[in-house]
Amino acid sequence: MALKILVLGVGNILLSDEGVGVRAVEYLQKQYAAPDNVVLLDGGTMGMCLMDSLMNCDLLIVLDAVLGGGTPGSIYRLSGEELRKSLSFRDSTHQTDLVDTLICCELAGRRPEAVVLGMEPEDYTTLSTELTPRIAARLPCFCEAALEELRRNGVDLQEN
Repeated sequence: MALKILVLGVGNILLSDEGVGVRAVEYLQKQYAAPDNVVLLDGGTMGMCLMDSLMNCDLLIVLDAVLGGGTPGSIYRLSGEELRKSLSFRDSTHQTDLVDTLICCELAGRRPEAVVLGMEPEDYTTLSTELTPRIAARLPCFCEAALEELRRNGVDLQEN
């Protein structure tokens, strides 16, 4: 039986680069066809509303803006204990919501394995629906990191 994988883009698309995770999922949805065992989902800032989706997958790949201290556009892969680093994005309400939702999944007896792929934002406070030019230019590289994570788990998305 194939692994059920959820690729979840999170973030607030109204705050420029804070929405990079959502923009990455939109890019993947437009460019690739996912097999039946892979769901590409815009999770926005839904927090606990995502619990059902999280409990119905075996592997969760989160795409998000992460403050890791690198230059804007840097890409990070966080898993296991490193997931706590994603909490460094304290100016974003969805980060703590997502962690709380994973804890609730665990309490309910069904927490998926989770990996966060994050990109260092350049601007996550300006009210704008557009990514900054530097982050927009790095979006295909960020999506390639997601594709590589899927390949690592036996899934190769086909281009549309």
